[in-house]
Amino acid sequence: MELKLKKPIIFFDLETTGINIAKDRIVEISILKVFPNGNKESKTWLVNPEMEIPKEASDIHGITNEKVVTEPTFNELASEISKMIE
Repeated sequence: MELKLKKPIIFFDLETTGINIAKDRIVEISILKVFPNGNKESKTWLVNPEMEIPKEASDIHGITNEKVVTEPTFNELASEISKMIE
């Protein structure tokens, strides 16, 4: 498939602590940026959700409390993520 892009297009994938948007938090963010010339840039960040990850969520995505305890929070990553999606 050939995309005729004039600007980069961004694809996101999020893993979270659950599906309740009012209380659950992001534990992983993956971004794929496709440029008009076909080049691609991707980055994945583990995110400390500052809450316990329920076992049910870990069973789905494989991300545990131990994996994220030393990772940055979303607020700490926000500017880096913002720069990538500009």
